[in-house]
Amino acid sequence: MKTLLRNAVLGLAGAALIIGASVASAQTTKTTTFEASASVVANCFVTANNLAFGTYDPTAVNLDVNTQVLVRCTSGTGYTVALNRGTGTATIAQREMTDGSGNKMNYNLYTTGARTVIFGDGTDGSTVGGVGTGLGAAQEQTVTVYGRIPTGQDTLPIGTYTEPTITVTVTY
Repeated sequence: MKTLLRNAVLGLAGAALIIGASVASAQTTKTTTFEASASVVANCFVTANNLAFGTYDPTAVNLDVNTQVLVRCTSGTGYTVALNRGTGTATIAQREMTDGSGNKMNYNLYTTGARTVIFGDGTDGSTVGGVGTGLGAAQEQTVTVYGRIPTGQDTLPIGTYTEPTITVTVTY
């Protein structure tokens, strides 16, 4: 009986130690918060398709074609599209293609299909075209560029005429 009593006392003492240890090791938790933030920056991307006039007959009517400039800007970003004069001695008011032998074919670029407003950079009587607001970097917007080679350039020799570089500038 003594042994039984001693085992019971020891069992109770052990249980008390375990309970006491659990109470002693219980911790208080504290919480806090933090903020996450990011800034969206204005950005635009631009690509352009070549302007291919094809075959020009100087005795026929004006040769009219068009091409597209494709603009993708961050949502809400205002932008404008400008075109330079090209290379060589041309001006925005009168752009030129050459055949590599010094012969020059006049042409120009316009903001509308009526071809009354020259598409340029705001100089030489031109207008900056393609004014818009970005819809998001994944949503492309098309700015049409209307080209014209005027009739009556009948002194041009046969050949291939090119303007290798019209620079498109998107300002945002």
